[in-house]
Amino acid sequence: MTERIVIVGGGTGGTVLANRLTDDLAAEIDAGEVEVVLINDTPEQTYKPAFLYVTFGKKELAEARRPIADLVDTDRVDLRIDRVTGLDTDAKRVSLETGTELAYDHLVLAMGANLAPEEVPGLMEGGHHFYGPEGAEKLRDALADFEAGHLVLSVIGVPHMCPAAPVEFVLMADAWFRERGLRDEIEITYTYPIQRAHGIQSVADWATELFEERDINLETFFNPEEIDPEAKTIETMEGESFEYDLLVAIPPHAGSDLVTEAGLGDDGWVAVDKHTLEATAEGAEGVYAIGDVADVPTSKAGSVAHYEAGTVADRIASRVRGQVPTATFDGKTICFIESGTDEATFVEFGYGDQPVVRKPSKLLHWGKLAYNESYWLTARGLI
Repeated sequence: MTERIVIVGGGTGGTVLANRLTDDLAAEIDAGEVEVVLINDTPEQTYKPAFLYVTFGKKELAEARRPIADLVDTDRVDLRIDRVTGLDTDAKRVSLETGTELAYDHLVLAMGANLAPEEVPGLMEGGHHFYGPEGAEKLRDALADFEAGHLVLSVIGVPHMCPAAPVEFVLMADAWFRERGLRDEIEITYTYPIQRAHGIQSVADWATELFEERDINLETFFNPEEIDPEAKTIETMEGESFEYDLLVAIPPHAGSDLVTEAGLGDDGWVAVDKHTLEATAEGAEGVYAIGDVADVPTSKAGSVAHYEAGTVADRIASRVRGQVPTATFDGKTICFIESGTDEATFVEFGYGDQPVVRKPSKLLHWGKLAYNESYWLTARGLI
């Protein structure tokens, strides 16, 4: 009887996992003993870190998209463009929007996180963001027209995808406006919801020092409750009223309703063992989660999904072969952080680690750009 592995989500984690499985289990797949099914609700994958560069006119959206069919071995992966509408972990079935049901032996949830700007009244009308394709293009146009006033970058709630990106944005904006001779006319403020500039202390310390050097205002323990688009003010839970001329907000993030409805975790994030990435909910045998939808104590970042995918591929391959899985995930995360338009730093850490923030350099900046260009090889599982 064929053993079926179903992957829900064709982002970084989903495609890397599919490619790892087709490599590791090629003989079993070719013999008809194993089937790998990858389900995604759109035919394309989007490389989200590119949106930051779109806002400054350094990339086009077309560069951030590839057909998923080009990223996986469709001879060995059953790629289905469909939407999962239900999960039944007792019966080990997923329901699809097309009306079909699909049984699984192993289920990997990799559907990412969702933006929820509607949770803050006025945010959709009064703010911009670069966490989606349309938002990045609209912000690009707004920045191009912005020549004077108060630019506010406000992170609204945690967790959020790519935790370094908000820091990168204000540092890049500072350099970008200086290059255009506009910086003296523009005030820049960065706000964060906790009592430091970033969730990781060493990154927060590094960013705070750089903000002071660059004359970027820092507001911590700042939690927007409502945006008034006409008055251009941010009303906070702390009772402040904060004025802006251009608001760039990192919207609240939400997990998947499917997760909550299936009893796999609170607020849409899958509760998993942080080392095995197996769902911890009762009755969730054979269910894993990777990427942003997994509730693990590290960043919601593409590198995390990549390394998690390797762990889950190894564990599933072991189970398929009747072996005891031994592969574990140690929280490995790597991140390039732009510190302007021509320099960057780099951090690497695992669970419980406090990363060392390297001195920014042009070499690390070019390293990040090179990785952005080679990302599609990563998605294919080639690097």
